[in-house]
Amino acid sequence: MAKLPSDSAPYPILVAAGMLPWQFFASAVSESGNSLTVNASIISKIYFPRIIIPWSAVVVSFVDFLVSFVILIALMAWYQFVPDWKILMLPFFVAIAVAAAMGPGLLLATLNVKYRDFRYVIPFVVQLGLLISPVGFSTSVIPEQWRLLYSLNPMVGVIDGFRWMLFGGTASIFWPGFVLSMSLVVLLLITSIYYFRRTEKTFADVI
Repeated sequence: MAKLPSDSAPYPILVAAGMLPWQFFASAVSESGNSLTVNASIISKIYFPRIIIPWSAVVVSFVDFLVSFVILIALMAWYQFVPDWKILMLPFFVAIAVAAAMGPGLLLATLNVKYRDFRYVIPFVVQLGLLISPVGFSTSVIPEQWRLLYSLNPMVGVIDGFRWMLFGGTASIFWPGFVLSMSLVVLLLITSIYYFRRTEKTFADVI
């Protein structure tokens, strides 16, 4: 009804290609953010690398991602929409999506141990992220002068990357914004791992 541009692809495929990485991100962040408090009894009894717990939550969400990807392939087959050679870059963009989810997940999991009210913040953050991410529309609708600022949302680069990979020559990508988003993904992941490793020795006492 809004007649939004869809990068010359069928609009349902545009939305599905945006929902695929977003649903993985939302599920992984939610599950990993609450993973430490949910497994408090295990943490307080035995020692093991605590990072395994939020990482396992991301892995579980990744299984759902694979199922959703099969559905996306079926939808593309229905519309007879065939990707080109860029589909070979799928492992690269999946790795980016995992890194984008792991960073906030680790950070929220760590904060959730120390400040229990963060469990109420996580659903709000995920819901807000859906509204400000280009899930139901292409970033081409964003005015050129705001594209770089909009790319401060790391999921903008992730979603744009997936669409560029799947849509072949019909989708363009704003490379300065993509590089900015990916830089923020890496920075957030490194910072979260550092903060997690620095505070994990206190988890058993605080939790």
